[in-house]
Amino acid sequence: MAERPKGYGMTAELQAKKDAKYDPVAEQEAKDWIEAVTGERIGGATFHEGLKDGVILCKLANKLQPGSVAKFNTSKMAFKMMENIGKFLSFTEAYGCNKVDMFQTVDLYEDQNMPQVINAIHALGRKAQAKGFSGPTLGPKESAANKREFTEEQLKEGQNVIGLQMGTNKGASAAGQNFGLGRQIKS
Repeated sequence: MAERPKGYGMTAELQAKKDAKYDPVAEQEAKDWIEAVTGERIGGATFHEGLKDGVILCKLANKLQPGSVAKFNTSKMAFKMMENIGKFLSFTEAYGCNKVDMFQTVDLYEDQNMPQVINAIHALGRKAQAKGFSGPTLGPKESAANKREFTEEQLKEGQNVIGLQMGTNKGASAAGQNFGLGRQIKS
């Protein structure tokens, strides 16, 4: 039988999109940050293999917020490892990370979407920095909300202003406009 690619059609296209988002520099930054915060080296031949059991992620959660993951499994059974990853994801949500920045358990466990896993670790690093974590930092500081309050009077005043995208109405007039000959009416 002929060799067929692992995925084809839409599956292959989606996988190619995920693979295009992979950034080895961002992966190395995430790995270095986890190692610096936990004080442990991430084992495994690849970053995925080092995180797959979820133990180092649970330790990371406990360093950022002591006692947040009370008990995690060191067993190499699949459902125990996925349970660890789930505990880490529950921690990130409780810690205040945006849910759209996170990954699903299978993204990490089955190595389906490592760019999203790396993105989630960076999001956690930003959130830790914003919450005042005094240890190592990862990435830029998270921006703070700058909510503005306007009075009713200010809002009404703004309705009379023409935005710069629309040009100006100063000096606009149709007076004196003459295009071509006037209408010729024959009797």
